[in-house]
Amino acid sequence: MLKRFAVLAAAIAAWAGPATAQDVVRLGNLKFAHYGAISYMKEIAPKYGLRIDEKVFAKGADIYPAMAVDQIDISASGADGAVAARGNGVKLYVVAGFANGGVRILGRPDLGAKTLADIKGKKVAVVRGGTQDLMLLAELEKNGLTWSERPGKDVQLTYFNNYADLNQALAQKYVDVICQSEPQSTQAISAGWGYEIVKPYDTPVGIPYRPLVMTEKMYTERPDVAARVLKVFVEATKTFTEKPDLAEKYVREQVFKGQLTSQDYKDAMANAAFTYDIPANHMQITADLMHKYGLGKMVNPPKSDAEWVKLDLLEKAKAELGAKTN
Repeated sequence: MLKRFAVLAAAIAAWAGPATAQDVVRLGNLKFAHYGAISYMKEIAPKYGLRIDEKVFAKGADIYPAMAVDQIDISASGADGAVAARGNGVKLYVVAGFANGGVRILGRPDLGAKTLADIKGKKVAVVRGGTQDLMLLAELEKNGLTWSERPGKDVQLTYFNNYADLNQALAQKYVDVICQSEPQSTQAISAGWGYEIVKPYDTPVGIPYRPLVMTEKMYTERPDVAARVLKVFVEATKTFTEKPDLAEKYVREQVFKGQLTSQDYKDAMANAAFTYDIPANHMQITADLMHKYGLGKMVNPPKSDAEWVKLDLLEKAKAELGAKTN
């Protein structure tokens, strides 16, 4: 009799399937303070029947080749990375905006420049293919400065592959100015390696917004999973917005592994914000300026936000979870 019950129980279990089965979603992310809610998504994903497999990349431009070959399902990056990928044939949609701000232009302590117009004749460094790259060029143009990687223009550009190297270059006075993200710019200031010349938010780009991006494949072929991903995103962002102490603790302890002080976190987030939304036409303005400056080497630059900005799942998730537009 016991044997018969055991066989029956096994059959029922096999028919029902595993009780904790989860759909896997592969996330490409970056290590910045204002990307913290994206990292937090993996902590609450099981509540929605998901397991988020996060991979942290050095910069946004590195994520999209992986997305192009179906190794990443969703990504967090600057708008420029998403535009370049879309413009070069990667099939993706912008499904939300997760952060804004997070850029500063810094000078070495003894530079003496009070405005960006004062940096004529100086060497300026930035990470290629990041939000800061576009923001820097837009700000240089606004101030009437020309640029090139070779001598002969108003400023000479130097490109680095990661954000930590920018701070070291400034600290060692290898360059005069850097355009940096957060919290790296805050850390450079607190370490005495540089000072803020300007937050470059007075160009046509305005305050830069970071998009949450999803492959067209997930959006169209796995709509239930896609919808749950947006619920996880909204809950994570809502949690970080409503519980700043929790947000700080998570970013400092889990994302930066204790290498970010409380004051540096607060200062970094004074120059950035968590959000759900992305302004109308923000992606198109970004695309137009990138095309103008020759960034991204796009084969087919996006023509309008209507082509690839899909906010329906976001709006539904916000309504269901009681999240207000911020």
